[in-house]
Amino acid sequence: MAKYTINDSVRIDVQGISLIGDLSIPEKAAGIIVFSHGSGSSRLSTRNRAVAEHLQRAGFATLLFDLLTEEEDRDTSQRFNIPKLTQRLIDTTYWLQKDPRTQALNIGLFGASTGAASAVGAAAAEGPNIIKAVVSRGGRPDLADAVLPDLQVPTLLLVGGKDEEVLELNKQAQDRMQCIKDLEIVPDATHLFEEPGALEMVAQLATDWFRKHILASKQQPLHQNQP
Repeated sequence: MAKYTINDSVRIDVQGISLIGDLSIPEKAAGIIVFSHGSGSSRLSTRNRAVAEHLQRAGFATLLFDLLTEEEDRDTSQRFNIPKLTQRLIDTTYWLQKDPRTQALNIGLFGASTGAASAVGAAAAEGPNIIKAVVSRGGRPDLADAVLPDLQVPTLLLVGGKDEEVLELNKQAQDRMQCIKDLEIVPDATHLFEEPGALEMVAQLATDWFRKHILASKQQPLHQNQP
């Protein structure tokens, strides 16, 4: 079981609003993985929490947070406002760079379903000096189609073998990416990876990707011109 220096709820103040998150930092963490959940989900997602716990046992800090306030989330159209969600994710990474508890940690992004679009968009905007790696689980990177050729951050796409429509969209997105990239198909898995062993495979593949691309990187200094 991981030993934690921090395992608590946090309030992330960005652009005049407060977002609620759960921050876990194991001892001697070298990186932090920020989760961007899909539409209709939240920081309480059992699937994302299972992946987060796997990452924590591997020595990564994690931040699971809600990109929308409770009031905003009642408007279902906001759940698909990719530019807004992307900016919220960018603002949150700036918050991490300024907070004394996390400012020394390299940052990776884990996007699920539509959350993958905001993760890809944030990584494309911030670049590899700030975001070291991206993992998409059953994601929709195609919803960030315009920025895919600009993405420079190593990106792993994880898709269920039986999630045929999303698999095709991921293949098309992968073709448009010019960065270090990989597409891993989880055999016999559907969109939610509910089959026995499927989510465990996702967690291990994500952990391996983050180990390869985050732990080998040195944290860059905070860009002083950022908000």
